[in-house]
Amino acid sequence: MNAGRRRMLTLSASAVLFFAIGCSPPAPPPEAGYRPTATVRDIMDAVVDPSADYLWDSVEVIVTAQGREERAPKTDEEWNEVRRRAIALAEASNLLLVPGRRIAGPGAKAEDPAIELGPDQIEAMLSQDRTSWTLLAHGLHDAAMEALKAIEAKDKDALLYSGESLDKACETCHLKYWYPPGPPKKQP
Repeated sequence: MNAGRRRMLTLSASAVLFFAIGCSPPAPPPEAGYRPTATVRDIMDAVVDPSADYLWDSVEVIVTAQGREERAPKTDEEWNEVRRRAIALAEASNLLLVPGRRIAGPGAKAEDPAIELGPDQIEAMLSQDRTSWTLLAHGLHDAAMEALKAIEAKDKDALLYSGESLDKACETCHLKYWYPPGPPKKQP
């Protein structure tokens, strides 16, 4: 093969190679993954507690010496607000399960060590038994969905009774992870 033809073949092969590289689809972006920012304590404070309180307070039967008073959502707007809170609560249960989410920020302490374990203790317990944490978070989700079903039916009685399931879901988790074992310590 002569030099001119060899050069032409080399140039053609190079052109095909450069064209193939330049026209190949871009590499897929790296997998997004989770980016936990808030701690479990933050989610409880910002979403779970206020949403649960809103649901519990949305339907009340108050009995006094003056008589009985019932409170419940009446307008579509009131029902929609209760619905938003139930959805926030259900989705917060998923946020609690994000891998890598810490219980509290670095150096955080128990707000009251007589009634609450420290964040490091809770984190250690959670790390040893992730399955229970998941089941308890799912229990919170199920309780929120029970409330949501009552809300969508605009059934104030079912919403009232769903509060018991919500309370049980919260308390079951707190008994396992938040409260120290044994009787409460007396304050000095």
